[in-house]
Amino acid sequence: MKEVTKEVYLKWYEDMLLWRKFEDKLAALYIQQKVRGFLHLYNGQEAVLAGALHAMDLTKDKMITAYRNHVQPIGMGVDPRNVMAELLGKATGTSKGMGGSMHIFSKEHRFYGGHGIVGGQIPVGAGLAFADKYFETGGVTMTYFGDGAARQGSLHEAFNMAMLWKLPVVFIVENNGYAMGTSVERTANHTDIWKLGLGYEMPCGPVDGMNPVKVAEAMHEAIERARRGDGPTFLEMKTYRYRGHSMSDAQLYRSKEEVEEYKKIDPITQVLDVIMDQKYATEEEIEVIDQRVKDLVEECVKFAEESPYPDLQQLYDVVYAQEDYPFTPHKL
Repeated sequence: MKEVTKEVYLKWYEDMLLWRKFEDKLAALYIQQKVRGFLHLYNGQEAVLAGALHAMDLTKDKMITAYRNHVQPIGMGVDPRNVMAELLGKATGTSKGMGGSMHIFSKEHRFYGGHGIVGGQIPVGAGLAFADKYFETGGVTMTYFGDGAARQGSLHEAFNMAMLWKLPVVFIVENNGYAMGTSVERTANHTDIWKLGLGYEMPCGPVDGMNPVKVAEAMHEAIERARRGDGPTFLEMKTYRYRGHSMSDAQLYRSKEEVEEYKKIDPITQVLDVIMDQKYATEEEIEVIDQRVKDLVEECVKFAEESPYPDLQQLYDVVYAQEDYPFTPHKL
């Protein structure tokens, strides 16, 4: 695995802080009704993404996830301004304002969504991996889903075919404990979700999803296995979300004390502690990073708010028309 250096820790801190502050701003914009529909935030789970990106080859590896999907594309290289614009439904967004919060997408940066159907992305991730194997690209697909989606039948079908064909895919369940609001203990007679891989003789195991180093180590091993042609791995990232399932979640299923306990092992705090203990940066240098992140988030909001909404004509440019058989060309 690539060495976890001073530069890596500083990048992790800045990246995770950006993702956290970006979504904190989204929460405020949602309350102002500038972000419409549903909004599912990632606060607390940032180490899962930071560690994975350290192990990935962003020139060829892919990522697909569910609807808690705002910060992943930023990590993959998408301009956060365009992500913010998409969330506000603007024409400068990643999908020209037509995808919104749950459907961020960037083919250029190999980020394939953003899926609203629970578990729907799992077989699609296996399909992306099949394409990589077929065309011999050397790429690996990271397929993420939540603990709720782990109970879907699509997971078992995808696991079976992925093992049968030795697809270059890493399946990752981000177990934040509550799915949409039901604890893991109430959804199955077992709480170790990673053991589902045993039924397919798939390498599998639990990972401390609050520590980016532990995530990077596990992801590196899984990615290298897939790249060698040895097939998939299933990892259970044990993590936690500080906010509700979505902004409309009253969180009656857990106590505030429990949330505060998990904040004591916050991934951003863990990384910052290492930076300060190892003297990788001074307090003044950390303040500079904090300000840079704050300025970028404000720049994203300004860009999004000043961007235009899509023209009405766009509504007709992305659908088929019957006037001239078989259909008019798709213009976008």
